[in-house]
Amino acid sequence: MTARLIAVSTGVGINIRDVGDGPPVLFVHGWSLSGEVWDRQLRIVAEAGYRAIAMDQRGHGASDAPMSGYSITDLTADAIGVLDALGISSAVIVGWSLGGMVALRAAHEHPDRVDAVVMVASNGVAASRTESFPFGVPAAGPLEQILSAEHDNRILLRRSAVGDPFKNPPEPAVLDWLHRISLQTPSWAGRAAMRTLMCTDQTHVLDGLAVPVTALIGTADPALSVRGARWVADQAGGQLVEFDCGHYPMLECADEFDDALLAVLAGPSA
Repeated sequence: MTARLIAVSTGVGINIRDVGDGPPVLFVHGWSLSGEVWDRQLRIVAEAGYRAIAMDQRGHGASDAPMSGYSITDLTADAIGVLDALGISSAVIVGWSLGGMVALRAAHEHPDRVDAVVMVASNGVAASRTESFPFGVPAAGPLEQILSAEHDNRILLRRSAVGDPFKNPPEPAVLDWLHRISLQTPSWAGRAAMRTLMCTDQTHVLDGLAVPVTALIGTADPALSVRGARWVADQAGGQLVEFDCGHYPMLECADEFDDALLAVLAGPSA
């Protein structure tokens, strides 16, 4: 595996993990974590004959962490910039949580660059209730609580933020691992990316979407409106695969998740 920092067209250094050879698959992680969470999937996808690439979003992992520039437009430009920097004309984009919003936005803005979208624990359009997305709860209350906790005790907030979304409490070693990764994201990047996650409404990208969409979700996910994910899958004419887990299907239901992901990559014939 090649892990390195690359300069993308947005002027930000993005850390990537790049392994395998074949049709490219770009993995985009969720809030405050990094491409490290995709370790198992990178190996399995590469062994199946694909080029598997995991990026650390700006402000996360080993990527640059500017003080500003964390809108969904900025994050999407970084993802397309990774493809540009690697000379990849198009790829399947697998996005988890906030990464799912990035993947769907990329498909809307650059349909010629995205072969398919796989949203993991994400509906891709909104993480909170809005006028156009009547699912979940409004962002105002939860967002202010999270931002306040991030300011008062970032270390404690991050531990609960990465541990609470499991259906069942994770093993201590797993929680320690995720907590360590999360603390690599500095407070300014964490706060800005959380605002983007909670306040973005991009239901408009579903209109005329020409890229195949699959959503892989957990039915016990406390961070996701399952009804909302089902609604988005229906609006997008996409496929929805549900697992008995929380916000981490790639960890909580790893075997079933990997099978579903490989089936999506193999195409309709699978």
